Amino acid sequence: MSPTRKPFYQSLYLQVITAIVFGVLLGHFFPSTGEAMKPLGDGFIKLIKMIIAPIIFCTVVVGIAGMEDMKKVGKTGGLALLYFEVVSSIALVVGLVVINIVQ
Repeated sequence: MSPTRKPFYQSLYLQVITAIVFGVLLGHFFPSTGEAMKPLGDGFIKLIKMIIAPIIFCTVVVGIAGMEDMKKVGKTGGLALLYFEVVSSIALVVGLVVINIVQ
């Protein structure tokens, strides 16, 4: 028995793109309505920011719990820390360069 495909209008990416297009059109053609809906958008952004940390924490915990070899956990943690340091340093340098160019 083959799995049935969802209709195209039920796919999440299409719904997100449609909402973005509607939001842009609403803001362009009806700016007062778009401005009145700003609290909804601000609340949505705050909810997203609130849920990010627990999702990342749970993902890391499940990933570590799923590893059987503790040497792999240590190696993965070390690589993650190295990656974080390198990417943070690159972001810092890029930020400083952009600030010096703009000023």
